[in-house]
Amino acid sequence: MYLSICCCFLLWAPALTLKNLNYSVPEEQGAGTVIGNIGKDARLQPGLPPAERGGGVGGGRSKSGSYRVLENSAPHLLDVDADSGLLYTKQRIDRESLCRHNAKCQLSLEVFANDKEICMIKVEIQDINDNAPSFPSDQIEMDISENAAPGTRFPLTSAHDPDAGENGLRTYLLTRDDHGLFALDVKSRGDGTKFPELVIQKALDREQQNHHTLVLTALDGGEPPRSATVQINVKVIDSNDNSPVFEAPSYLVELPENAPLGTVVIDLNATDADEGPNGEVLYSFSSYVPDRVRELFSIDPKTGLIRVKGNLDYEENGMLEIDVQARDLGPNPIPAHCKVTVKLIDRNDNAPSIGFVSVRQGALSEAAPPGTVIALVRVTDRDSGKNGQLQCRVLGGGGTGGGGGLGGPGGSVPFKLEENYDNFYTVVTDRSLDRETQDEYNVTIVARDGGSPPLNSTKSFAVKILDENDNPPRFTKGLYVLQVHENNIPGEYLGSVLAQDPDLGQNGTVSYSILPSHIGDVSIYTYVSVNPTNGAIYALRSFNYEQTKAFEFKVLAKDSGAPAHLESNATVRVTVLDVNDNAPVIVLPTLQNDTAELQVPRNAGLGYLVSTVRALDSDFGESGRLTYEIVDGNDDHLFEIDPSSGEIRTLHPFWEDVTPVVELVVKVTDHGKPTLSAVAKLIIRSVSGSLPEGVPRVNGEQHHWDMSLPLIVTLSTISIILLAAMITIAVKCKRENKEIRTYNCRIAEYSHPQLGGGKGKKKKINKNDIMLVQSEVEERNAMNVMNVVSSPSLATSPMYFDYQTRLPLSSPRSEVMYLKPASNNLTVPQGHAGCHTSFTGQGTNASETPATRMSIIQTDNFPAEPNYMGSRQQFVQSSSTFKDPERASLRDSGHGDSDQADSDQDTNKGSCCDMSVREALKMKTTSAKSQPLEQV
Repeated sequence: MYLSICCCFLLWAPALTLKNLNYSVPEEQGAGTVIGNIGKDARLQPGLPPAERGGGVGGGRSKSGSYRVLENSAPHLLDVDADSGLLYTKQRIDRESLCRHNAKCQLSLEVFANDKEICMIKVEIQDINDNAPSFPSDQIEMDISENAAPGTRFPLTSAHDPDAGENGLRTYLLTRDDHGLFALDVKSRGDGTKFPELVIQKALDREQQNHHTLVLTALDGGEPPRSATVQINVKVIDSNDNSPVFEAPSYLVELPENAPLGTVVIDLNATDADEGPNGEVLYSFSSYVPDRVRELFSIDPKTGLIRVKGNLDYEENGMLEIDVQARDLGPNPIPAHCKVTVKLIDRNDNAPSIGFVSVRQGALSEAAPPGTVIALVRVTDRDSGKNGQLQCRVLGGGGTGGGGGLGGPGGSVPFKLEENYDNFYTVVTDRSLDRETQDEYNVTIVARDGGSPPLNSTKSFAVKILDENDNPPRFTKGLYVLQVHENNIPGEYLGSVLAQDPDLGQNGTVSYSILPSHIGDVSIYTYVSVNPTNGAIYALRSFNYEQTKAFEFKVLAKDSGAPAHLESNATVRVTVLDVNDNAPVIVLPTLQNDTAELQVPRNAGLGYLVSTVRALDSDFGESGRLTYEIVDGNDDHLFEIDPSSGEIRTLHPFWEDVTPVVELVVKVTDHGKPTLSAVAKLIIRSVSGSLPEGVPRVNGEQHHWDMSLPLIVTLSTISIILLAAMITIAVKCKRENKEIRTYNCRIAEYSHPQLGGGKGKKKKINKNDIMLVQSEVEERNAMNVMNVVSSPSLATSPMYFDYQTRLPLSSPRSEVMYLKPASNNLTVPQGHAGCHTSFTGQGTNASETPATRMSIIQTDNFPAEPNYMGSRQQFVQSSSTFKDPERASLRDSGHGDSDQADSDQDTNKGSCCDMSVREALKMKTTSAKSQPLEQV
């Protein structure tokens, strides 16, 4: 029996099922005979379509259908349709040629169905009676001594019938024995085969008949039975008196199957009582001993030693029978027979057998999770007992099978074995895979039996790890610094960025792009571009260092993997290097056609500052550092110029004999490479007169501070603006203080109790009735309100008012004058309600101070009344909130708008108030005994 291992790549099968199927088919059937339908008989579920299945590699057959033959004991005779699952014959089956020595002829197949079912199929070849028995020859020649006693047996040549079972050899018949001298005895061997023996029934008499002719017929059990005949020629001779005799009619010998060639099986001994040649014994195998026994054993004809001649195999045949005969050398010998049975002892002489098949051609995605099934392994051993007990593992991997006896360190390969059925294992992933770490594994399966010593077998197969897009591109740097000189050519190469992706194919193909950004208000795409293939960066414009010294942008690297692209970015900083591309420009003195005229007094002394040459250069660094020099027109060395500041001074006093006009050529040169310069012609004229008064004469070591015109204009403008602002603020503050003092004086005059009696009587306000207080301008109800509060003596007056006037938010604190009480015993006339209600739109709180509030109402909202006091009374009783703070006073200065009722009477009132105020102010400032100001 062959050993086999089948491994199947099953990524999605949760479990494997095993089913057994038995079929039978008569022999001699033609090719294409259908034996059975595997899918229907095993009740299998429909499998995956062929497109979702892979081919196989390894030890099995590869098909793209649902049914694949893993192992076939007769691939030339039987096959399975890969799609329909039909089991059929490939050619005519001859049972006799296929199973010559076996009574039962059976073929086996292992079919892997739908990637999840293993079908163990047994096909029995049924015998038909297509063969008749046959004898090796047409005649059998026998010499029998006349002294042979009745009952003596003589083995006859057996017939052979290739058919088995009922169709095989069934019995023998003996005919043509007219005298009843002979009989036929049919016996069976240990394997069930029958053999005939000729038995002497009566004593032979050579003198009466020295030759007998018999017919032996062999019959099988078929319907109808078939037969064969052979003629037996018996010659009666004068025989030997004694025959050899074995010590026992049968012997049993145990022999290990791995016994070496030449090993003695048994030493037979037969004795003969005769002397001489009649007592000399010769040993030999019986004529009907099978050829296979003759191939495995040999017998010494003289000594009777039986030795091992061929390789024994317990798995092929565990028990062998050897028929031996002994005969003497006398005339008419009568042989003796014995049977030697050899029982083979199993030895661990067969190593485990391993094989596998992979439906996905040994490829596995690196994204496969741990526990993914990649193969089904079956291990067998032809030995029996402990010699056939197997243990299996993945070399260098995790997990063991068959009792877990192999062990070994794990971790070198990410695979392990898990046992499913008897001697069936699944190879699964033991951990996550990473193609970038290792892209292929050589998986070695080791199987070991339980013999002593144990035998090992190994089988290897390769698993290729398929790439997944699991790595983003990575730049070699996080920041790339590139440099370019200004005035570059558009399209100039600036540098390259590099991103690497360890993935394969499209997953590792990197493309570059620039992320959107702006430099100022200009898109970065107008500055640079990047080659999407190699990351080369090019300038799209000519850069100007004076405008852009450096700029940054981000480059995106993206792979082409699926289903999603992976990406990363890096920063690129481009530094523009300055180039001496700007020549100096002379700004002072003012030039016309590169020429300026200057005047120098003829009496200018040594070191007189003629002028200062100023030039500007837009370049930076050394390219912008300037040097001044006189290159022409100074042959008499009348002037010198400071190389750094550009100041032109006289080298000696001007005299009358000096040329009235000197033309100097001044050159300004920068320090760039190459150097650039500017030239100006200065026409210096000497004029009569002296230096302006106040201008000091300087020597060569003195210098005047030279202020530029823009700075002077700027400072002057700022000073004028500040001065105007200060004057405006001062005027506004003075006006507000005057209005406040005038207003409070009027209120005090009309609030005094002595003024409310008669229309024609007016009492002059005493200086002691007026006090000067500091008034706070505070914000109340989101507006600035100034409180005008009377003294305690005025609180009892029926005409007392607490005025609130709204002032602008910018109003400063002002000094407000209020009347002091004339006496503390003033009373309110009976029936007069007084003005203690604050008309601000809210109820009056009784807990307030005696100075209750009243809102001043805009005078335009009330009609004019002839009586001023009557007008005020009506004014108080009709509360409302005024809107114009500028018109809040009950009387103006006489130069503005006023009520009609006040126009005739306010003049005298105003003079009285003004006089009293002036006197009070004078008294407060001059008298040491005056009362202190009261702060409300």
